[in-house]
Amino acid sequence: MQVLLDDYVWASGIATALVNTAPEVAVSTGDLLADPDSLGRFLAGHGIHPDALADGRTPTTEDIAEVHEVRGVLREAIEAPDAATTTGLVESLLRDVAHGPGLRQDADGRWQWSVGSRPDARAAEEVALVTGVGLLSTLRVLGHDRFRGCGSPTCNGVFVDTSRGGRRRYCEPEICGNRLNVAKHRARARAAREAAQRRERSPGR
Repeated sequence: MQVLLDDYVWASGIATALVNTAPEVAVSTGDLLADPDSLGRFLAGHGIHPDALADGRTPTTEDIAEVHEVRGVLREAIEAPDAATTTGLVESLLRDVAHGPGLRQDADGRWQWSVGSRPDARAAEEVALVTGVGLLSTLRVLGHDRFRGCGSPTCNGVFVDTSRGGRRRYCEPEICGNRLNVAKHRARARAAREAAQRRERSPGR
């Protein structure tokens, strides 16, 4: 499997999605990667096709355990207090996995730097390759301040902000952002009702 060093938006998005499948984030549903089938769907849904799962082979319970380990290190890396710590954690994932870098042509015929996995890499190692390269490339291009915790007070998620303006606040904006906006709207409505009730009860009315 090959990962382009410039394809950090895609790869960091997978890192964010993977970290937020953990039970401490997905509190209402539990671990979103609890079995081989859910791992298979996750990989396919994010365009990861490990060589270890080629020819119709499916993930195993051992693959699940190994991906969970990768997920834990990725969370530590995103939450790390400085770039050096993040780099050290990610490099620990890539040390025995990454092969290269080398040049390869993309779909448009342009030559791009890429990193590959070793021929006998396991599924979790290829997941580590994609997500690890994504984090390191994001760190190099955008900086450590793009690694953040979710801005929702009720969410334990973390994310990598690869947006153009760098103003993303939530791990899942369409969920956490909307949930917070709804909560604020309800709080304002409740405060308005209580204020109206106080006016109704005040002397002189």
